[in-house]
Amino acid sequence: RRCRHRGLIAMSEETWATIAQLDAVTASVQANADAIMSLEGVVSTNANDADAAWLILCGALVFFMQAGFAMLEAGIVHPKNMTNILFKNICDASIAAICFWLVGYGFAYGDSEGGFIGKTNFGLDLIYNGVGEGGSDGWHGWFFQWAFTGACATIVAGSVAERTTISAYFIYSVVLSSFIYPVIVHWVWGSGWLSAWGALNGPIFSGNPAMSNGFVDFAGSGVVHMVGGWCGLMGAIIVGPRIGRFDPDTGKVNELYSGNSALQALGTFILWFGWYGFNCGSTLAMSGGMGNIAGKVAVNTTISAACATMTSVFLGYAIEGHWDISMGLNGALAGLVSITAPCPVVDPWMAFIIGFVAACVLHAGHYLILMAKIDDPCDACVVHGFCGVWGCWAVGIFCTDKNIMYGGYPGGNDACGRAEQFGVQIVGTIVIIVWVVFTGGLLFLGISYTVGMRVSSDTEEVGMDASEHGFFDELDRNKAAPPTAAPTAPHQQAQVQMMPLQPQMVAYPQVQQQQYGQMAYAQPQYAQTMQYAQ
Repeated sequence: RRCRHRGLIAMSEETWATIAQLDAVTASVQANADAIMSLEGVVSTNANDADAAWLILCGALVFFMQAGFAMLEAGIVHPKNMTNILFKNICDASIAAICFWLVGYGFAYGDSEGGFIGKTNFGLDLIYNGVGEGGSDGWHGWFFQWAFTGACATIVAGSVAERTTISAYFIYSVVLSSFIYPVIVHWVWGSGWLSAWGALNGPIFSGNPAMSNGFVDFAGSGVVHMVGGWCGLMGAIIVGPRIGRFDPDTGKVNELYSGNSALQALGTFILWFGWYGFNCGSTLAMSGGMGNIAGKVAVNTTISAACATMTSVFLGYAIEGHWDISMGLNGALAGLVSITAPCPVVDPWMAFIIGFVAACVLHAGHYLILMAKIDDPCDACVVHGFCGVWGCWAVGIFCTDKNIMYGGYPGGNDACGRAEQFGVQIVGTIVIIVWVVFTGGLLFLGISYTVGMRVSSDTEEVGMDASEHGFFDELDRNKAAPPTAAPTAPHQQAQVQMMPLQPQMVAYPQVQQQQYGQMAYAQPQYAQTMQYAQ
């Protein structure tokens, strides 16, 4: 009996030891689980921080494009209007910030009202640092989207440059940033009826994400560039051409100013640089594999722009008979606009073709609006409006179902393979054009018949800088200033004696033209000697 009792005691001790070991293992597992959960929280926080930093960086690049637009437009307009166009560029960025903060962002990304327009988050009232009664942090999202709004408003300035009043500019910038542009954003990028990112009633055509994608416009060929370009076209039509642009008798197109190539080139390079923030930043994140998509977007953006540039250069030479830097620079912008919608859903060879066609659209549109006697000094309606349409159509022509999934779009279907996507893109571009032409036309007509759209002919002749930026006042002050008194002190006077100069022999070339293909080369012949004397 004692032996049995000792055995029971030994077994109890072993059992309790085993239980203690199990408890220790359980505590260790729980501690590891807690550590993993804590690590997951840290990783998630770091991922969110990286995504926010990515958007802030890309948003800053997009905002830097304002400098590109400013330099490009300053290089196109006559020097007598340069201050005016720079003034308007800084104002539209500021107007866009205020209007998009107060109402535009709510119209664009607020809770949808029937798939047409947002109705919440005005003044960012649902963003409250992620604590209290507010929603999650979203400051970086507003910052990135505001930069796009400013770019859209700036496009219009190029179309109506050199003859539009500042008051008219303020009004249309407010309406465009507050209402016209945000509605399109809601349709395509919010939860509106065209959206590929969670349309209120499902994707257009089928309503089923397993069958349809919705309107694919990754970075804004339609949302940003078509809105700005077609609104600019309406403004250019209603305000009318600049004085002397078209001969009233023959209809001949007159070049009013050849432009400043250095400023144009600087502006284009800045825009190309900023476009990487525009397109790559539209991943809206860097975590979760989005870096790979951003890399593909950068490659396609570069190839399309490069192809469009060189195609436009050679087309310009074939048409005009000389190398035209302006068309080459606009070619780069045309390629960038056209690849903005399809950049993640096409392959590089497709981007090459998209850039080639973009250059053709640019040249065709350039001559088309001149034939229609529409004066757009910067060809903004062609570069952004017409090429924006081509970019949206290129999605439907070149997209593959595999690339749609790789680009991060939800669903996973065969809409591209069935050519349904092309139909969606056609419908999307048509409704954008109709919306912008209707609202923009009403806006500019309203301005024209109320406060006035155009400056007087005298103001236009003398230049906007002199008439609207105080240069007249400065000239008047200079005229009214008393003449400077002549010095009277002996040491301040200097005797000037005219020195006779000996006649000098100078050779002036006689130029003989020889034709080589389409280019004329000059061969100087120093056959005559002339004399001059001062």
